[in-house]
Amino acid sequence: MDAADTLSPMLTRLKLTAIRDRLDTLLDEAGRRDLTLREALAFLCEAEIARKDQRRIAMALSIAKFPALRTVEDYDFAAQPSVDPKVIRELATSRWVANGDSVLLQGPPGVGKTHLAIALGREAIERGYSVLFITALNLVAGLAKAQVEGRLEDRLSYYAGPKLLIIDELGYLPLEKNAANLFFQLVSRRYERAATMITTNRSVNEWGEVFGDSVVAAAILDRLLHHSQVLTIRGDSYRLKAKRKAGLVKPTLVEGQQ
Repeated sequence: MDAADTLSPMLTRLKLTAIRDRLDTLLDEAGRRDLTLREALAFLCEAEIARKDQRRIAMALSIAKFPALRTVEDYDFAAQPSVDPKVIRELATSRWVANGDSVLLQGPPGVGKTHLAIALGREAIERGYSVLFITALNLVAGLAKAQVEGRLEDRLSYYAGPKLLIIDELGYLPLEKNAANLFFQLVSRRYERAATMITTNRSVNEWGEVFGDSVVAAAILDRLLHHSQVLTIRGDSYRLKAKRKAGLVKPTLVEGQQ
């Protein structure tokens, strides 16, 4: 048995499947580049790492349960001048995720809060952090169901696990009566241990109304805002802009005077 016959099983055993699957192509490329033995070895390792990173990211994206895939580059900063691109690019480094901080994206519907949340979540995944995306309504409903079934501890542990938890659309729909207490328990578990991002159409001053309990809402905010950034997006809905452009919605009187 020659070296070619023994190499593939050895690469399989070592789990170097990217090198195994592309061995001839990679060796040919190394030869064309006239690489030294050390350079060729580094070149093969780079190909293996790239494959493993692709698989890791694909798996992490699946676990994150994003409703769509969005990127920072796709965000229309020109349409929302209240959003500072420098701030978003700094958040994209995921240093705040590493530190277990919080980010609140607040603003009216349709200004791209969810887009930014998904995009920043994806950046965190690419840097090796675990991420989970869920709407506020589904989060609280899941916790309430688990509480009734005697599984609250397990469910809290599940949501406390990811390095970044993205809670979308807080304040859009009324929450259940016990929502404030359940939400507080989760925030307390993640406090200074893991990062949390929340998108909301309500300012923090209105969270007492959102949760129906101003005391517990204040306790939630006390923990979320301790190490946090609050980004307020002011602008018109992308969807309304598109409809106006198509002539489906007439401009308001104020817009017509501008």
